[in-house]
Amino acid sequence: MDMSSGEIRMPLSEVVAVLQDLNEFVVSLDRLGSRQASGTADDYTVGRFIADWDVARRLADARRVISVALDAQLSEEDNAKIDALCDQGRFYGTDGAISPSTDRSS
Repeated sequence: MDMSSGEIRMPLSEVVAVLQDLNEFVVSLDRLGSRQASGTADDYTVGRFIADWDVARRLADARRVISVALDAQLSEEDNAKIDALCDQGRFYGTDGAISPSTDRSS
């Protein structure tokens, strides 16, 4: 499967909704990071943001929107390859994931 030339069509309303959520998260997390750096926010503040803004559910919805489009437009084989690529990600709390306290690369 050549992903560099592939295209997936999605309803514009769904793309905009996902983009709005992602933009809110990126901007808010950047602001929280700045507040943490200046000492005016702590881990509790970040945790409250994640809980109050329903971040996990909203990100899961974004993933679902994209997955539905992929499932509808790609073969089972191509979707299996994409699933395998996604399974190779870094996941917090797993042995293979680098914890933020030990990752000094940024």
